[in-house]
Amino acid sequence: MKAINITAYTEDASQIEAVKAFMKALKIKFEIANVKPYELSSEQQEILDSQLNSDKSNYKDAEAIYTDLKKKYEL
Repeated sequence: MKAINITAYTEDASQIEAVKAFMKALKIKFEIANVKPYELSSEQQEILDSQLNSDKSNYKDAEAIYTDLKKKYEL
């Protein structure tokens, strides 16, 4: 038996149950692990929160920056 890793991005518990039923129907042994890809420290979370609540007029759209750079360097 060969193990493979599959990540499924489910929206609710019914989808998880559907995946379980599908695997059981195919007689595939499986295990479900709730793995978080990363954990933020409280300081990192505070920084992200402050960015979300910051004044958007202080920032420029990425496409506008790209367009300006293309004009400036005649690309």
